[in-house]
Amino acid sequence: MSTTKTGLGARPGLWVGLILGTCGLIFGLKASGAINDTTTLLLAIVPTALLFALFRSLANQRENRCGSTSQAGKRYIFGIMATSIAYVLGLGVAMWVFRNLDPSVELTWLLAMLPIAPILAMIFVMGRYIVEEQDEYLRHRAIMASLIGLGFVLAIGSFWGFLETFELVPHVPGWWAVPIWAMGMGLGQAWQSMRHKVGPVDEE
Repeated sequence: MSTTKTGLGARPGLWVGLILGTCGLIFGLKASGAINDTTTLLLAIVPTALLFALFRSLANQRENRCGSTSQAGKRYIFGIMATSIAYVLGLGVAMWVFRNLDPSVELTWLLAMLPIAPILAMIFVMGRYIVEEQDEYLRHRAIMASLIGLGFVLAIGSFWGFLETFELVPHVPGWWAVPIWAMGMGLGQAWQSMRHKVGPVDEE
């Protein structure tokens, strides 16, 4: 007999909203010049921590639906959490060393790999989950969320890129593509959760 988990732990939409709010606040402070790069990276720990709560809530939804979390789901949650931590830490260390210690060209190449490697690992984790997940509904949700996240990157990147070309907005580093993709993916999961909840009502 399974126990349905309720409350904050089973509400991904809440965590998505908090992630979007904190990322928007950090981006706004950085764009206005109120905080420097080091402070921005330190503050990035907050939405990263909220991202963990989001994945935990998604796991709770899986348990409510199927009675347990699959091995593929457990590996996915652990892998995303580990790669997210590695990404934030790698980016922070690389940026700090590059800006403060004047590293050689060879060392700079190695520093650039610190955030790049976790991104590649994150893509692998997601691909492995889609292949290994046996629940067709959850696999479909993961694919749709990934496509929505990709749509966010394409839309926002193109929009901002054209504004930047005409010198209407400041330059934004390319590594923002990963947080935007993650936010879009979270919104995709929240949207699908809302559709799943209202589905039975619409069918009556």
